Amino acid sequence: MHKPDPTAVKPLVHGIFDPSTWTVTYVVHAQDSHACAIIDSVLDYDPKSGRTSTSSADKVVDYVLDHGLQVAWILETHAHADHLSAAPYLKARLGGKTAIGANITAVQKVFKGIFNLEPDFALDGRQFDHLIADGESLDLGSLRIQTLSVPGHTPACMAYQVGDAVFVGDTLFMPDVGSARCDFPGGDAASLYASVHKILSLPPETRLYMCHDYPPEGRPVQFESTVAEQRSANIHLKDGISEADFVRMRTTRDATLAMPVLILPAVQINIRAGELPPPEANGVAYVKIPLNVL
Repeated sequence: MHKPDPTAVKPLVHGIFDPSTWTVTYVVHAQDSHACAIIDSVLDYDPKSGRTSTSSADKVVDYVLDHGLQVAWILETHAHADHLSAAPYLKARLGGKTAIGANITAVQKVFKGIFNLEPDFALDGRQFDHLIADGESLDLGSLRIQTLSVPGHTPACMAYQVGDAVFVGDTLFMPDVGSARCDFPGGDAASLYASVHKILSLPPETRLYMCHDYPPEGRPVQFESTVAEQRSANIHLKDGISEADFVRMRTTRDATLAMPVLILPAVQINIRAGELPPPEANGVAYVKIPLNVL
């Protein structure tokens, strides 16, 4: 029996760009189904005041409600270091299950130590509704979400394939930007090289959706590419670049990069599935700033 080609299915993809964090949140659904998934949501955060707000997430809410959609999944490609997740807010407004790669437990273990989190902070991923195994298939109405473990940037990075569309997280950027750093705890450039080539082995016309865009001066923001475009033009990972060359470049480049502006609040909150830390006796939640550690 002929096996159907999943890339023949072309879901609808709506990207919402957050200029404060250069992040794209996606809503993906089929034309003939009300079920949708939200991928990599953003909770607005002002690092000067410590205040959160929901203007970015409300754009997602508006799109879902305006199109009569029902949220099945609120997915994270990884525990982001550059923005806070709005998953709890979106779940409260729209429903759906939160999910992340099963290796989030390794990330939680590392950062519980770095931030000296409360003793009862669980290290088994229970903060999320579902932990995703590599190759697992998730229901999405008339569509399926095929999951791919793509470690390298972090140990828990996942990509999500829905028909001919793949949401790559931080494995890849647009071809003129290249690839993500690999110097966070648990990151590994050789693993990222292998992960990217897992994605780039898909058919050339496969649509790839980036989690971020940091455009060179003069180029407008873009966040959709194809396997063919990445293989021919990605400045870090195009065809012909060896693993050794990539690891050498990535290691040298990462040594020059500053930490992301929001890494301290973002990681503490994102390993909790976007929930704020438990409030202290005065009713206020706090994030920690470890001194001389990172």
